[in-house]
Amino acid sequence: MAFIEDKFEVAVIGAGHAGCEAAFASARLGHKTVLFSINLDAVANMPCNPSIGGTGKGHLVREIDALGGEMGKLADDTFLQSRVLNRGKGPAVYSLRVQEDRRAYQEEMKKRIENQPNLHLKQAEIVSIDAEDGKVVGVTDALGNYYRVNAAIIATGTYLRGKIIVGTYFEPGGPDGMFAANKLTESLQNHGIRLMRFKTGTPARVHRDTIDFSKMEIQKGDDIITPFSFTTKRELANQVECYLTYSTEKTKQIVLDNIHLSPLYSGVIEGIGPRYCPSFEDKIMRFPDKVRHQLFIEPMGLNTKEMYVQGMSSSLPYEVQVQMYRSVIGLEEVELMRPAYAIEYDCVDPTELTLGLSFKKIKGLYGAGQFNGTSGYEEAAAQGLIAGINAARYIENREEFHLSRDNSYIGVLIDDIVTKGTNEPYRMMTSRSEYRLLLRQDNADQRLTPLGYELGLISKERYQDFLEKQAIIEEEIKYLESVIVPPSEHVIATLEKYESTPIKTGIRLTDLLRRPEISYEMLKEISDKVHILPRDIEEEVTVTIKYAGYIKRQMSQVNQFKKLEQKKLPEDINYDDIYGLRIEARQKLSKLRPSSIGQASRISGVSPADISVLLIYLDSRRNQTAQGASSTEA
Repeated sequence: MAFIEDKFEVAVIGAGHAGCEAAFASARLGHKTVLFSINLDAVANMPCNPSIGGTGKGHLVREIDALGGEMGKLADDTFLQSRVLNRGKGPAVYSLRVQEDRRAYQEEMKKRIENQPNLHLKQAEIVSIDAEDGKVVGVTDALGNYYRVNAAIIATGTYLRGKIIVGTYFEPGGPDGMFAANKLTESLQNHGIRLMRFKTGTPARVHRDTIDFSKMEIQKGDDIITPFSFTTKRELANQVECYLTYSTEKTKQIVLDNIHLSPLYSGVIEGIGPRYCPSFEDKIMRFPDKVRHQLFIEPMGLNTKEMYVQGMSSSLPYEVQVQMYRSVIGLEEVELMRPAYAIEYDCVDPTELTLGLSFKKIKGLYGAGQFNGTSGYEEAAAQGLIAGINAARYIENREEFHLSRDNSYIGVLIDDIVTKGTNEPYRMMTSRSEYRLLLRQDNADQRLTPLGYELGLISKERYQDFLEKQAIIEEEIKYLESVIVPPSEHVIATLEKYESTPIKTGIRLTDLLRRPEISYEMLKEISDKVHILPRDIEEEVTVTIKYAGYIKRQMSQVNQFKKLEQKKLPEDINYDDIYGLRIEARQKLSKLRPSSIGQASRISGVSPADISVLLIYLDSRRNQTAQGASSTEA
């Protein structure tokens, strides 16, 4: 066996979006980190759509940035088109989405990794995790090289025993023709770790010159672009257009005529796929009454003719794919450059993990990204950041860092998968949060930047900028509350212009801004006393004032929630000994080992009656401890 003499503190296995964030976090926190990729050309790869953000996902990226992660900054530097989705709805669900230049993103991420102090990038397939006395001590690669480490983060994406499937063709493989990681599964199973088998897929890539864009609807980006990173101050510009088209009755018939050839329906595919991102043949079978389906044609980059057909992932045979794509409006003569395919892969049962993404059975071992049963680049990056932070804290003998459901979508994501598990690739959506109005994308810095600063991932200069921004917001709200505008002809005329009820007496600017039809921009027309501020500050001032009542109500709910979260459950608790717990509750609680009453209450199969029993048990245990202490003192 060959040995690596150099010792690393943290090993990150996999250099996708989870692995990159994990490696940056641990290295920036001062720990010597090695990042392994099965192929260095696959670092930060986007094997599916080269886009970042979207509904719920955009919130995650802004939270990653607010904590000091990299994804948002890089997305701003390499995007092609930017849009805020759901503008017609409330600010709680505004979600930023950008189309990325795939290769530019990859190259820039690899460059930043190579230039990061404490971070070492290596091409190798890790085949085993070495643990002694329940702690990680090293990892071994396929060449037999041994790396001594104190902590390891598994971020293998879809590579773990990956299998590519197109029709009747199936072979071991990772995304984009890369090798699969075939041996690490056995090592994990030998450590008693429960694994699952999931599946995902991707559409074909087609040649731009064979598309008839005249038959499609142009999808333009926003005129005024909102950056992902709170540190991006320069003006950003769109560089491309995307397009909307539709499948046809012919498309539907082609799928129905060939559904027996689909690996999904013939039994070739055994893994469970994502409900919220189904294959095109799944859409046809699930929604038989639907005549057509939306499809988006999006560029892969500035220096390639490859176009992505969003909404048409498939694992049908290649010859069927050609017929299917050519039945779409505007794709009648299209040339497929890369066929659509499905991929099966191994992932961990996330209930094996703590809220800090560490394995309960092996100290110093962490999971992140699709390995944890999630889908999406953004979900992966968010978990990678938390795993990297906690690997560093483990080495420093500090307690795990946890985010909660009331302060972040990252907290919602991790709590969901760790507490409830998942029987399909988990996707973040705004509907998964109970506190959507508090967890807006515009206030991610307000919620998380102080935590990032405490962790050591936010610089003193950036934190000072944040404090100054918050002071301006608070001062502006107080100022608008103090300004009263009279019922002058100008004011009345401007209100009527925007179909807002005219005033008969003086009114505070805050009361005007609370009107649904009045924006901050309109206030500037109504009164020359309104300040001109940066767009992001105006937005946060507006939301804070308009939704003050709703925000106050949600804060009250959060305070109730925190009371249950603060009631910690002892690690040594034996649920079989607690009288009154139902058998199902005992089994679930013993398996998942929740850290608090709040987490226990969210476990499927644990009823409100079981929670009452646990509360009584904790009070009884607390009283016994107090009595024991009194006896000792006596």
